[in-house]
Amino acid sequence: MWHCCRWGQYRGWNLDSVHNPDQFMSDLRQILSQGRKRIGLLVGAGAPLAIRVDKSGCISSSGKPLIPGVDDLTNEVVADLQGAEHAAARKIRDELGINANIEKILSLVRLREAALGSTTIDGLDSSGYGGLGKSISEKIGKKVSATLPKERNAYDELISWVSSTTRTHAVEIFTTNYDLLFEEAFEQARAPYFDGFSGGNAPFFDPVTVAGDDLPARWSRLWKLHGSLGWALENGAVVRGRGKDATQLIYPDHLKYDLTQKQPYAALFERLKRFLLTPDALLLTTGFSFRDAHVCAVLDEALAMNANSAVFAFQYQSLAKEEPVLKMASNHPNLSVYAADGAVISGISGIWRPGELAKNWEEIRASFWGLRGTDTAPTFLLGDFSRFTRFCALAQATELQRPRPADLTTNSAPPLPVYGGSS
Repeated sequence: MWHCCRWGQYRGWNLDSVHNPDQFMSDLRQILSQGRKRIGLLVGAGAPLAIRVDKSGCISSSGKPLIPGVDDLTNEVVADLQGAEHAAARKIRDELGINANIEKILSLVRLREAALGSTTIDGLDSSGYGGLGKSISEKIGKKVSATLPKERNAYDELISWVSSTTRTHAVEIFTTNYDLLFEEAFEQARAPYFDGFSGGNAPFFDPVTVAGDDLPARWSRLWKLHGSLGWALENGAVVRGRGKDATQLIYPDHLKYDLTQKQPYAALFERLKRFLLTPDALLLTTGFSFRDAHVCAVLDEALAMNANSAVFAFQYQSLAKEEPVLKMASNHPNLSVYAADGAVISGISGIWRPGELAKNWEEIRASFWGLRGTDTAPTFLLGDFSRFTRFCALAQATELQRPRPADLTTNSAPPLPVYGGSS
């Protein structure tokens, strides 16, 4: 794996540059508070990982993640399998090596189910791999079926920001997660949202409505790119509301399914592409590793086609450990990376260096800059989903006192086009 310094050598990035987080976060706060810009969120598996709960389900810094991360989820699901299914899944995981995760394992299982017939691999034939795929989906469903803590949490704060402003355009939330945490948060807040399904008894997926913008802007959009708990295939239609035990449409490989089963995923990925091709759109990513090939292909194509859209990637780790998103940012200056120790903004990589504190700015800076965990030096905090959602919520809570240019340590990168306007 290339480290950040290698990227600088190979891509011509000036690693002596610095970025002032105050400058960029003041502009972002302004955008978040106004309600006039077209904003989308791409939320990955790191979101529920940021919420830790104890055995009673209460928030606790010493507790376990609300839902396991991808690596832990993979290991736990494989460990829970029995007999020949366990042996086959473990063999697939070992063959995939460091890139193994439960979704890649499930894709390979379904490929073997479709291809083998009576031939056996690792003790299972086609029907055996069909059973293994079902077992994996059921165990994933049990692992991700958590409910939100009763205390106010990151999901509540994000929905509070989404629903607290009169908007010109609906906020669109794209997520690769299967859980029902967003649905729960929207409904607890009595905030309306649309997820592509229509109806009451057995809500059915309606791709025509997904493609349109006929609903009022106060209805947020929630797009489950990898499927969801509660989705089921009944009488040739995809329906939802079938409870957390309905797991058959968790991450189906949409390229290998028949037309009916392919449709929800084709329409949802097309919606992501259409959003990014909209003039002056801003997509904020959180908890997303940029290792999902399908999603990244859409991002890569859309960013190349529309120079007026922008993606801000908030990453938890240091720049040196975020190779997938750095690779994409090297090809697209309209993709900015905000990592713990530095950023890539307008194609320029640099470390973070806050400026002198402006009047009334100390509390605002504390929402995105400070100590994290066992850190001994302050760091950029918004790669943590819970910090990111708090920052969004606070955009409405305090009148923004924008630092004067003289109070900021400027850097050589020009401000992004998406900043500084009222659009």
